[in-house]
Amino acid sequence: MALEGLQERYVNFYTDFAFKKLFGSEVNKDLLISFLNALLSGEEEIKDLTYLNTEHLGEHEEERKAVFDVYCVNEKGERFLVEMQKAEQRFFKDRSVYYSTFPIREQGPKGNWNYELKAVYTIGILNFSFDDSDPNYYHHEVKLVDMKTMKVFYDKLTYIYLEMPKFRKTENELENLFEKWLYAISHLPALMERPKALREAVFEKFFRVAEIACFTQQERVAYEGSLKNYRDWYSIAETAEYRGWERGHSRGLAEGRAEGRAEGRAEGRVEGRAEGRNEEKRLIAENMIKMGMTVDDVCRITGLSMEEVENIRP
Repeated sequence: MALEGLQERYVNFYTDFAFKKLFGSEVNKDLLISFLNALLSGEEEIKDLTYLNTEHLGEHEEERKAVFDVYCVNEKGERFLVEMQKAEQRFFKDRSVYYSTFPIREQGPKGNWNYELKAVYTIGILNFSFDDSDPNYYHHEVKLVDMKTMKVFYDKLTYIYLEMPKFRKTENELENLFEKWLYAISHLPALMERPKALREAVFEKFFRVAEIACFTQQERVAYEGSLKNYRDWYSIAETAEYRGWERGHSRGLAEGRAEGRAEGRAEGRVEGRAEGRNEEKRLIAENMIKMGMTVDDVCRITGLSMEEVENIRP
């Protein structure tokens, strides 16, 4: 495999290899601790983390399993699921809630138990936007709330989602450690040196660990493969979305001539987005099947049903 094609100095955070090297390895857990403390500023102060098994099975053999990106527990017994998502999935929120049930259920010991639970945090670093209502609202924190009083009903279950494409602050606009982390994650592959605003000791290590030139030959090969998968995924998604939008837009324009140009364009955009997303998922699924991935994994990642994936298989 040719490695000289790598032009960037630092890894792309959204590749599986880079995410797990930076945030999912024991030797670099201080990076994850710093990120989580910055994210949970005022709510939590993590002193230490222990990485847990990322593959979880249901209570019965026939039940579906869950494979987490990063799963760890702090010194107080609180659980943290940290997921990196490259692209939007059909049932993204459902999957997120489903995954959070595993660290809840596993806290139940055998024998007598009073049902006391430790807090569970599900954190998604998303390379896409799922909420188009506000272009500046990128930091979502979700809890169980009493709808009448609007007070938190249960504070031990928290879902945090970071829509990274919406974070557009420049280096000079960064105000705190949390924003510095988001800037570092977003801009990592485009940087040729550590930004002046990111002079904290933790970022010195972050950029050192992320530097491709410091990788072993085995790590470089692994990263190149992970980067290729990411680029293939991105290319397929972008092409599928454009083709779907183009077809939907054309159909909307044709119908719009009879019902009005404005309405036709609006319908074309709406249908195009929907058809584009469906086409994107089908093409991604087809590519994943060619790569040898199981039907179960394809369903989990794309959000397609098992029947839909089976129909795609040759």
